[in-house]
Amino acid sequence: MSTLLLVFFSVTEIALLCIVIIFFVRLKKSEALLSRIQGKQEEFINRLHFNAQLENEMVATFEQRQGELAILNEELENKIRQLKKLVKQADEYTRSPQFLRQLVLDGYKAGKSPAQLARKAGLSLEEVDLIIGQSKGNL
Repeated sequence: MSTLLLVFFSVTEIALLCIVIIFFVRLKKSEALLSRIQGKQEEFINRLHFNAQLENEMVATFEQRQGELAILNEELENKIRQLKKLVKQADEYTRSPQFLRQLVLDGYKAGKSPAQLARKAGLSLEEVDLIIGQSKGNL
């Protein structure tokens, strides 16, 4: 019976030893897996940090571009005001009697009909005939 008991304890010890070995093998695998996960986590954190930096740079660049666009917009508004003023002056000049008279006379010398000249100058046919009639002595 003591041999049987000795065999039983030996088998039990061997079984426990196998269980301990399996436990340690699984522990090593778990440690390796945990190590890989930590490495990937660090890589992920580095990527997040890099992305945050890129985002900050993009926001700063966007704000800078917005400032530049605001300045350009103001310059364009100034140019628009200047151009409107010039267009108004040009309209006043083109509506001046001297300019319209010269337009009619130049067109008449070029052989255009009074009706064409009236349409071009925005005058009535009678006004065009009057201008031409007044200056016939000079032509």
